[in-house]
Amino acid sequence: MPLISDKELHHWVNDISLTYFNKPFMHKVIFNDRLRTTGGRYIPVKKIIELNPRYLEEAGEAEFIGIIKHELCHYHLHIEGKGYKHQDKSFKELMRATNSPRYCTPLPSQQRHKYTYICESCNQTFKRQRKVDIKKYRCGKCKGKLFLL
Repeated sequence: MPLISDKELHHWVNDISLTYFNKPFMHKVIFNDRLRTTGGRYIPVKKIIELNPRYLEEAGEAEFIGIIKHELCHYHLHIEGKGYKHQDKSFKELMRATNSPRYCTPLPSQQRHKYTYICESCNQTFKRQRKVDIKKYRCGKCKGKLFLL
């Protein structure tokens, strides 16, 4: 369940657009609960920005504002007819000018690793999804013994 309404979200995105881009946001912005691996996306055909509400809930307002700025870079460049994709020079320049993040940080709830191992010798940590046989495997850095946290 989103923390704010669609109307409040649109007002917030428009404020960010006016602050960082000096241009109004005149299309639709919505929350999309089905986004799993990303904080948001811009759909050029429909001129819609979709945002992941879990980033607002778990990562906080500062991270969410960064996601909005990133998607607004796509939006404004597309509206102006310039290169709006990640590899385009104009996109990279606008990202740098507005101090927008290239990627969003992974959510704490989506951390995939279950097991953390530490080397006894060099204190190197290894995060793994599956359990490792510590009798069979050693540290890849110094060949020391591993133990499970």
